[in-house]
Amino acid sequence: MPEHTGETRNEQLTRNVGELLQELRVAQAGVQILFGFLLSVVFTERFHNASGFEKSLHLAAVMLAVAATALLTAPAAWHRLLFRTGSRERILTVGNKLVLVGLVCLALAITSTVALIAKVVYGGVAMFIVAVLSALLFGILWFVMPIRLHPVNGTQPTGPPK
Repeated sequence: MPEHTGETRNEQLTRNVGELLQELRVAQAGVQILFGFLLSVVFTERFHNASGFEKSLHLAAVMLAVAATALLTAPAAWHRLLFRTGSRERILTVGNKLVLVGLVCLALAITSTVALIAKVVYGGVAMFIVAVLSALLFGILWFVMPIRLHPVNGTQPTGPPK
């Protein structure tokens, strides 16, 4: 059942775009810090001695961070470019999909980064364990739980999740 807020459709779209842009600030800060870390790694002595696999894993993490940055900043750029063109609904529809894909890329970039750190410090087994645990943590907290919390057949939850 749709939420009735007493807003006009335009007011609701304006609020929704504002909420989307506010939510992106959290994710953008994380991806920017990660990206800066990943860029600095290549200038260390230890990186030059890394194996081909480790360098490939690093590059994969960098490319995932690049993708996350592009995807998570796109709605803000679109909003600015399409400001007052009557495109809010389209920005929200497409922007939401871009953000979801951006969050997947961010989760994978972080997972790849901690896997790389575990590989360099502790070896291949630790890399595998850390990668699986990290991917599970993001998958459960960012995707599984929200889907499970979503109301079924239009009813709102009345208590804590079961």
